Amino acid sequence: MPESFLPTHPVVTAYPKMPEAFAEAQAISSFLKKKGLDAPYGSLYDEELRKRVRNGEFDMLIVLGGDGSVLRAGHLCAPSGVPIFGVNLGRLGFLIQVDRKEWREYFEKLLNGEAWIENRMMLRAEHTRAGESLGHSNALNEVVVARGQNLRPVRLTALVDTRQLTSYVADGLIASTATGSTAYALAAGGPILPPELRNILLVPIAPHLSVDRAVVLSEGSSVSIVVRSENAVLSVDGQPPTPLMEDDSVNVTAADVTAQFVRFGDPGYFYRNITAHMNENSLGFPR
Repeated sequence: MPESFLPTHPVVTAYPKMPEAFAEAQAISSFLKKKGLDAPYGSLYDEELRKRVRNGEFDMLIVLGGDGSVLRAGHLCAPSGVPIFGVNLGRLGFLIQVDRKEWREYFEKLLNGEAWIENRMMLRAEHTRAGESLGHSNALNEVVVARGQNLRPVRLTALVDTRQLTSYVADGLIASTATGSTAYALAAGGPILPPELRNILLVPIAPHLSVDRAVVLSEGSSVSIVVRSENAVLSVDGQPPTPLMEDDSVNVTAADVTAQFVRFGDPGYFYRNITAHMNENSLGFPR
C-alpha cells in the first residue's frame, strides 16, 4: 500500500453555483473542528482563499461539487502541491471517490491514517504562432484543437517528438492525460487508461477519411498539433476557446506540476468506480 497521509491544516471549498454545497462545507468544517482541526470554508472562487492556497497555508483542499469543480481545484492546487479531497455533489464524479452521504465515514478513515496520495500527470499546452509563444496553460483532463462555430472540419497535422505522425480532417483532435481518458476522449471513442500512467493519448473527433484510431504515446513524448486550415480553436479542460489561425501550433508536453488526490482503500478503487459509472449510465437505455 502507498504511504499514509494525515493532514493538519485543511481548507473546505464549495462550488458557488450549488447552494447545497455551502451547507455541506459548513458541516464538514464543524465536524473537523470537533476533531481538533481548524478548517476554514468558503467559495472555490473566493480570491482571498485561493491566494492562501497558492501561498501554501493549507496541506489539503476539500472541494464539494462535481468533476468540473475538481478540475478547477486541480489547476489551483497542483502548483503548490496541495492534495485534493473531493466530495461528490454532482452527477458522474469520475474524479471523486467520496459521495455526499459518505463523507463522515471517510473523514474518520482519514483521521485514522487510512488515506494515501494519488499523483496524476497534467499536460502543458503552449500556443505558438510564427515561432512566438502566445501563452500556455496546464490541463488535468485534455487539450483540444477543434473546429469553431463553422460546421466544416479542420485540417490538422500531429507531430510526435518533432516527427510527423499523421494528418487529420476531423472535427478536432484531443490530447488527453490518463485522467482525461474517462472524459471527452472516452466520448470520442478512446480507451480508458489507468490513472497512474504518464502517457499522452491522442483521439480524433469525428475524423473524415482520416486515421480514426486513438494513439497512446510513450511517457515523456511531446506532441505538436499544427493547424492547416481556418476556423480552429483551442480549449484546455473545457475552458472558453481561444481562436487559432492557420499554421498556428499547439505544443503539448507533460507539465512540471502534478495533481494530487486523497484516496482510500487499494488502488483498484478506480476500476470499481468505472464499473459503477458505466452500469449506472446504461440504466437509462433499453437493453
